[in-house]
Amino acid sequence: MTATEPSEPGFAVCLTHDVDRPYKTYQGLYYAAKSNPGYHLRTLLRRENPYWQFEEVMALERDLGVRSSFYFLNEPSLLETGSLSDWLEPKNWVEHLGRYDLDSESVAAAVRALDDGGWEVGIHGSFRSCDDFDRLRTEKRELEAVLGHEIVGGRQHHLKLGRNTWRYHRELGLKYDASPGSSSENGFQHGYQPFHPFDDDFVVFPLTLMEVSLPDPGSAFDEAWAECERLLDEAEANDAVMTVLWHPRYFNEDEFPGYRRLYRRIIERALDRGAWVGPLGDYYREFLAERDSGDDSDGRTTDSATTDGATAAGANHSLSR
Repeated sequence: MTATEPSEPGFAVCLTHDVDRPYKTYQGLYYAAKSNPGYHLRTLLRRENPYWQFEEVMALERDLGVRSSFYFLNEPSLLETGSLSDWLEPKNWVEHLGRYDLDSESVAAAVRALDDGGWEVGIHGSFRSCDDFDRLRTEKRELEAVLGHEIVGGRQHHLKLGRNTWRYHRELGLKYDASPGSSSENGFQHGYQPFHPFDDDFVVFPLTLMEVSLPDPGSAFDEAWAECERLLDEAEANDAVMTVLWHPRYFNEDEFPGYRRLYRRIIERALDRGAWVGPLGDYYREFLAERDSGDDSDGRTTDSATTDGATAAGANHSLSR
């Protein structure tokens, strides 16, 4: 190890939260049609929103002495940008009806409180931004205006990647992306380490575990925990970087019992095992930022790597430490 290299982290558990829907809106009607209609209809009338969980997540993590990454979504309004064909697509209306404004007083205050407290704030690229450089640039600029400084990275909404998404991220000055993964399967399908798709300082952190891929801990906690512990065992055995995604709404125990307890146990067990635990941005700065760049002097890559190709090659494109 040279004098400029950071110390070896061993295995790591990086904690992330995608802020898709901090307000419960149309979801109340949907859930009411499935079960417990009284509760779900009442939540639509409450002044206190059940999906607003920032303070609860911060309190839990502060109690454990850790921090995490929060990725904020800036979905454009169909009323401003949608064409007639866009308006006729139901999936576009789902995104539109669930959107929130970054510069609203409450959201902006939450962003700044997280940042002030040592949590990472990053970008959650909107549904179509993976193929739209200008849209990504706008979202990054608007989030940084609220935050007051530049961001390091983020994750695309719905884990949606296009052929040039990582090139766009890199050109915009982002240092990492955390999108490759699945909402239905968990594990280290993309390898045990972050990888460099362009052989420079831009890094991709594969997603290991999203909470919805697990058995429901409200009814099968032991089964859900067994899967989490299996992943921790595999991470420790391979000095892996394990990336965990827990959407903030799942900390609402009234609607998602067991998820908060399960998240806490993951962190406690990781700390007991001596893992590095924290936000992706901190991991990048502490262990990866000093890596020598392998790109040309003009900033362009020396190969023909694309997002699709880099994703497929993730397991063989790991960091050397």
